Amino acid sequence: MKFSVIIPTLNEAKLLPNLLNLLNDLELREEIEFDIIISDGGSRDRTIAIALDKAETVIAHTNRHKQNIARGRNCGANLANGSIFIFINADVRITDLKSFFTNIENIFNDKEYLAMTFRVRVFPEDETISDKFFHFIYNEYFHFLNLVGLGMGRGECQVVRKEIYERLGGYDESLAAGEDFDFFRRIRKLGKIFFSTKMCVYESPRRFRMYGYLRVTVSWIKNGISVWLRKKSISATWEEVR
Repeated sequence: MKFSVIIPTLNEAKLLPNLLNLLNDLELREEIEFDIIISDGGSRDRTIAIALDKAETVIAHTNRHKQNIARGRNCGANLANGSIFIFINADVRITDLKSFFTNIENIFNDKEYLAMTFRVRVFPEDETISDKFFHFIYNEYFHFLNLVGLGMGRGECQVVRKEIYERLGGYDESLAAGEDFDFFRRIRKLGKIFFSTKMCVYESPRRFRMYGYLRVTVSWIKNGISVWLRKKSISATWEEVR
């Protein structure tokens, strides 16, 4: 089983090296077959230079269409040749990548699962009591949505079979926000999504620190409901936080 790790970027020179260094561990590359694809939406910092040094494939898609993370993921997926697509944000960290890939392979050996998602928490060294409370509630909520058949997986890390991605036409590029919810909702109509309660990915708390949990939560809820009912996001753009 070959994986394609697809990372959309925009001015991620600060945090991208952490993820790429983990993925380029020599022992990991010898044991697991995967390629790394960086899909950049117009970075003005050193993101491209860093990507060229540490990824097999780098694509820059600037000045073509309105840029958003959905387009970034789709442009990267167009160059991917793995049978399993792993979409992961540049500010994400995974503590045990070998177990991460092995767990994904074990799940996708079961043909009934079309996609997979994970619990998300803040970087351990930055985690506060508020972070723990918020992410516990949201992880349980997203798990519940999958159990009742709605389908949900936070965009920090979404895994899907290549044939399912292609069948659905990928992420909806008209959505500036809520594209992750929309994609997994469409996947769930075709089959099962596995929500891993054992594996966890860690994200930067930068957005929560800048806007606060209340504002972020309200934005998520408004966009999610709008995408569900109107197939259109409330947000015209998803503001960059670096």
